[in-house]
Amino acid sequence: MVGKKTMPLALWALTISAFAVGTTEFVIVGLLPTIAADLGVSLPSAGLLVSLYALGVTIGAPILTALTGKLPRKTLLLSLLLSLLMLFAAGNLMAAFAPSYLALVAARFITGLAHGVFFAIASTIATKLVSKEKESSAIALVFLGLTVALVTGVPLGTWIGQNFGWHATFYGVVLLALIGLGASAVLVPANLESDAPPTLRQQAQALTSPRLLLVYLITAVGYGGNFIAFTYLAPMLTDITRLSEGAVTLVILLYGVSVAVGNILGGKLSDKIGPVPALTVVFAGLTGSLVLLGFGITSPWAAVAVTLFWGGFAFGNIPPLQSYVVQIAREVSPEATDVASGMNIGAFNLGIAFGAWGGGHVVEQMGLQAAPFVGAAIVAGGIVLVRSKRRQYRRGRPLTSPRKHLSPMSQTCKIVSPFRQLKNAPYWPQSGRLA
Repeated sequence: MVGKKTMPLALWALTISAFAVGTTEFVIVGLLPTIAADLGVSLPSAGLLVSLYALGVTIGAPILTALTGKLPRKTLLLSLLLSLLMLFAAGNLMAAFAPSYLALVAARFITGLAHGVFFAIASTIATKLVSKEKESSAIALVFLGLTVALVTGVPLGTWIGQNFGWHATFYGVVLLALIGLGASAVLVPANLESDAPPTLRQQAQALTSPRLLLVYLITAVGYGGNFIAFTYLAPMLTDITRLSEGAVTLVILLYGVSVAVGNILGGKLSDKIGPVPALTVVFAGLTGSLVLLGFGITSPWAAVAVTLFWGGFAFGNIPPLQSYVVQIAREVSPEATDVASGMNIGAFNLGIAFGAWGGGHVVEQMGLQAAPFVGAAIVAGGIVLVRSKRRQYRRGRPLTSPRKHLSPMSQTCKIVSPFRQLKNAPYWPQSGRLA
């Protein structure tokens, strides 16, 4: 942990970088109708621009996290941000000058490669900048950049694309990458603790642990179901609700504000009742929101109201899922926490990739209005997985070396382990619960 004066600035530098990365990923959602019309492709084909970026993240997250494990954290972050700058510059400049749909698809895939490893390593660095009891808040601050990107970066990028052409949006993203690189290079301290790199066996534990694999699956299903509808939000608002392009930009802005609030509340809820119950609440709210969206999308006022309500749940699962993975990784393979975190980022984006791809098929075969209903059904499947994990805990299945790998976060955040045999351990917190 570094001094109090340096810590806030360093964390905000990571937040700025996260803002750039988040804007890059999600700005395409508001531009789908514009890009589809300009390049002469269908909406489902344009939706693949979301899927291919997410696929790049899914591939890049675990592989690059593992390959860069031997680098010092300061060097890794700066090298990563340099890679981000190079990828963003190359990828977004390719996008800006893309003469065809296929060229734009390639640019999106290239740009996505470094996304996942950034959030994995940035989360780890954030926890090293603060004391143990503030780890969740530090991670939340990093991911705040992602949600703020939805609030400001995506609506602004959509407005730029609608008024000056979608090529101009990608020039703006290049500028954001440069700002994030400069801020992190100057403000992230050089004297951070550097963990010993994980062995191949330790990395394999993070990749093959049944407990972690189930959380990865929950992440992909719960997050992916949301993107069946979210990917096609702009076309739904223009083609079904009959809103103007300017009104769509405003709705996306309001949606982003709701997402930011929901992200914060999701973290607080997870701290209060534990990640498993919190995920049940968030997924249930998300399922209900998508059903309401399907029924209300034909009415402008109902569509706007439900979209705001939907935003409150849409990204509220990120804090409990990411914190949960870190906790379990510290128990299963504490030396490979970065790998597990990177895998979960990959799971988020695998869900996005399949959600956007599946949403394209739904739109093509059943129409835009069917997308929210199908998304709700998939998210409901996430609830089933979460509840099955809760039942697994209640049956008291043992941890691997529980006393050796008990999560430090569970002690400091008053989150009680679900395993009955540990309930009366002397170091056990007396309040809070995991399941």
